[in-house]
Amino acid sequence: MENFDEDDEECPDLVSVTPKKIPVTIITGFLGSGKTTLLNYILTEQHNKRIAVILNEFGEGSALEQSLTIGKEGDLYEEWLELRNGCLCCSVKDNGVKAIENLMEKRGKFDYILLETTGLADPGPIAGIFWLDEELCSDLYLDGIITVVDAKYCKQYLNEKKEDDLINECARQIALADLIILNKCDLVENKDLESLHQDIREINGMAAIKKTTHSKIDVGLVLDLNSFDSHSKSSGLDILEGRLGKQPLFGNNHLSPEITTITFEVPGNVVEANLDLWLQELLWENKFNEKNKKESKILRLKGIFSVAGQGSRCFVQAVCEIYDKVFTADWENNERINRIIIIGKNLDNDWIKESFRHLVER
Repeated sequence: MENFDEDDEECPDLVSVTPKKIPVTIITGFLGSGKTTLLNYILTEQHNKRIAVILNEFGEGSALEQSLTIGKEGDLYEEWLELRNGCLCCSVKDNGVKAIENLMEKRGKFDYILLETTGLADPGPIAGIFWLDEELCSDLYLDGIITVVDAKYCKQYLNEKKEDDLINECARQIALADLIILNKCDLVENKDLESLHQDIREINGMAAIKKTTHSKIDVGLVLDLNSFDSHSKSSGLDILEGRLGKQPLFGNNHLSPEITTITFEVPGNVVEANLDLWLQELLWENKFNEKNKKESKILRLKGIFSVAGQGSRCFVQAVCEIYDKVFTADWENNERINRIIIIGKNLDNDWIKESFRHLVER
């Protein structure tokens, strides 16, 4: 009879494998801008991804949409359409947490989620879901916000005035974007296109802008943006580390002067508790326009901060009232300097800068 050592009889340790988090990209844009055309294009391209799509807007003329149906009014209804290239399409009447939770019950069938908002939707609260819901964040992460812009009618939409001093929906969608797809460029003369490009850049000084016709774009430029990953180049760190100190500040937008991008840098260290208080006052209390006493509104913020007692850079991102703070690469021998980019309404660059300067220890 064969002899076995005790060690041979022991079962090997089981190694638990943590499932990879699934990226979520929000696609927004004004009515008729080409969002669904972009989705159709992505879904039919070969990209070695199994993509699930949550659709919240339905219209005529889309083969994809005609393959889906909506249930009784007021009910959450799902129908799944599996495409030949492995993508999975889902139609739902709710683009909130419930829809995503239902989608996650089919985890394993997909490795990427595209969420299309309605044309008038504010992508800010939707983006906030992925920071506020801890259970959801354990399975998902926000990859980026893409805004599709209709080059022919964008200026008209931007010029629309809202009651009660509200922010124009088109301007808000542009301001919140990580990637702006300037679509229908074939319908606009070059000089008008360049003028619109400048208007968009003055509203949002951070986002990449790509010009397209029929929403055709290299899928590699749309997926895996990693815009909220502090270790990714597309997170905005390259802007903060490189461009900020070398380019002039973005000027006031002559088309929509209340929506602007401002940038500034302040050398020195800041106490972390004071930084949190400053961010909370800036994002929550909206009291940072001393000149004309108008209420300010922060839509996006990115910043690298030098926190006293910390050897690593503190990288902060904010969407509307919600912010995330992580410590990234070491300062090493680099100058410790705070660099901030803010997109918002009725911003007073000098007032915001001075309010932060008072916190800094030289």
